[in-house]
Amino acid sequence: MALINENYLKLPGSYLFAEIARRVATFKEAHPKADIIRLGIGDVTQPLPPASIEAMHKAVDDMASAETFRGYGPEQGYAFLIGKIIDHNYTQRGIKIAPDEIFVSDGSKSDCGNIQEIFGTANVVAITDPVYPVYLDTNVMAGRTGSLQTDGHFAGVVYLPCNAENDFAPSLPAEHVDMIYLCCPNNPTGTTLSRSELEKWVHYARENDAVILFDAAYAAYITEPDVPRSIYEIDGARDVAIEFRSFSKTAGFTGTRCGYTVIPKTVFGKAADGSRHSLNAFWNRRHTTKFNGTAYIVQRGAEAIYSTAGQQQIKKTIAYYMENARIIREGLGAVGITAFGGINAPYIWLKTPNGMPSWDFFDKLLTEINIVGTPGAGFGPCGEGYFRLTSFGNREDTLRAVERFKTLKI
Repeated sequence: MALINENYLKLPGSYLFAEIARRVATFKEAHPKADIIRLGIGDVTQPLPPASIEAMHKAVDDMASAETFRGYGPEQGYAFLIGKIIDHNYTQRGIKIAPDEIFVSDGSKSDCGNIQEIFGTANVVAITDPVYPVYLDTNVMAGRTGSLQTDGHFAGVVYLPCNAENDFAPSLPAEHVDMIYLCCPNNPTGTTLSRSELEKWVHYARENDAVILFDAAYAAYITEPDVPRSIYEIDGARDVAIEFRSFSKTAGFTGTRCGYTVIPKTVFGKAADGSRHSLNAFWNRRHTTKFNGTAYIVQRGAEAIYSTAGQQQIKKTIAYYMENARIIREGLGAVGITAFGGINAPYIWLKTPNGMPSWDFFDKLLTEINIVGTPGAGFGPCGEGYFRLTSFGNREDTLRAVERFKTLKI
C-alpha cells in the first residue's frame, strides 16, 4: 500500500470554507424556505467587464481559424498581457520590472500555495494572525511546521498577532524567520499597512536574509494615498520580495481564473553549502514543469482590462463593491457593532458582540437573520472574537442584510 504524506494529518478536518458550506447546507435542508444572504466567501457577483467579454469573443474566433489558432502558449504568459501588466501596474508607478520577472497563472491562490515548493522545509515561516488559510495550510502540507497545538497554533510557526490593539499592524518577530507572508490590503481584516510599516518589513528582510511573500490581490481597492499599491514601491524590496497579483477581484475573474506572480531576478535563496540561487530561476523551472499556461482566451480577456474602456469599467465595478462596504460598515456602526476595514478593501472585520465566540456568532446570524459570514477563528487564533463580512454581494442583498442586522438580538 502506498504511504501517505502524513503532514496532511496535522490539518483540521476541513478547509474553512468547506465547513461553512457544510453548515449552510445542513441549515438549508432543515429550513428550505429560508432566504439566505451570503456575505461569507469572497466571490464576486458582478459580471466581467464588457471590454473583456468582447476581447474573449474575438479570441474564441481566433481559435476557429488555422491562421490565428493558438495551441500551447508560453507557460509564463503571452507577451501581450505581460507588457500591459508591466506598463499599467509598475512602469506608471516608477517601478522597473522585466518581462521575464512576471509569471501569468490561473490565480494568486494557486501561486500563494505553490510558491513554498521552491523553499526548503527547514525555513522558519512567519504569518500574520489572523491569516488567509492558504498560506499556513500549504506550509503544513509541506512539512514546514509541527503539529497543531491546543491553543490553535501550529508548532514551529512564528505568528504575528494583528488585532485592534495594535491597529492590525504586526510587530517584527523577536526571533529570526526566513519566509514572511504579508497580505495588503489584508484578507480577512480589510486593513492595510502604511508605507512606513512596509519599509520596516523590507528593512527586516534585508537585514535577516528573509523573503517577503506579498499578496497584493486587492491592490485595486486601495483609496488612501499612503498605502502602496505594490511592495516594489519600497526601496530595496526588489531584493527580498515576491508579489502575487490577481484579476479575480479586480475584474471579476473568480470563475475565469487569471493572476500573476512577480519574482525579480534579484531575489535569492541559498543552498546548504551557502551558495546563492535565483528564486526567479527556480520558480521558472517549477512553473514550466507543472503548469501548461493560462488559456489564450482568458489572457486576452485579462489584457482588455488595461484598455481605456476596460479601466473605466473595472473602476465602476470596484466602486460598486466599495459602496457596498460603506453600507455594511456604517450599518453595523448604527446598531452598535464595532467594525474595521471596508475603506481600502472589500472586507469588513467586525468584533463579535459581547465577546461571543466567532462560530457561535456564525450560527446566530444564520439561524436568526439568515445571513452567512465567515468566523474569525477560521483565520487563526487571533481571529477569535471577530467576524468577516464581504461587500461582494449585489446592492439589494447588501441593503437587505443591513436591515436584518437591525433585528439581531445582541
